[in-house]
Amino acid sequence: MRSEMGRCFCLCVLFALLSMLAPAARAQQSGEAEIRAVLDAQVAAWNAGDIDRFMQGYEDSPRTTFIGKTMRHGYRSILENYRKTYSDREKMGTLVFSDLDTRMLCATNAVTTGRYKLTFADGKPAQIGIFSLVWEKTPQGWKIVLDHTS
Repeated sequence: MRSEMGRCFCLCVLFALLSMLAPAARAQQSGEAEIRAVLDAQVAAWNAGDIDRFMQGYEDSPRTTFIGKTMRHGYRSILENYRKTYSDREKMGTLVFSDLDTRMLCATNAVTTGRYKLTFADGKPAQIGIFSLVWEKTPQGWKIVLDHTS
């Protein structure tokens, strides 16, 4: 009788623990899927030649940071640099992301690493590199707050 009660108690504790972990696992999967959707939307916007729509994946804040050959602070500064560097559709090329890995740090922050490739129709060599993105969940959804691309 005692061992049956002990097993029953252990099963109850196990089920209680599993029920507490399930929402966290679902939230992690949901966050990863939502971030992937933002990245997919960015690729579609880029390949349509729409830098403004591409930038919707970034937090519109003076604290948003882009690190590449230089360091830029602020959404507006990053947007203007994209507009200057990729001033027309031909200069933008075609963007592809690969090897994406998103790690949820908590319910409101995540990091994504991956590779990018820009190919050009005019025979110009492809631009290939790696990136890491720090995400924050905002009332407007997941937004990039730091982009380190090289």
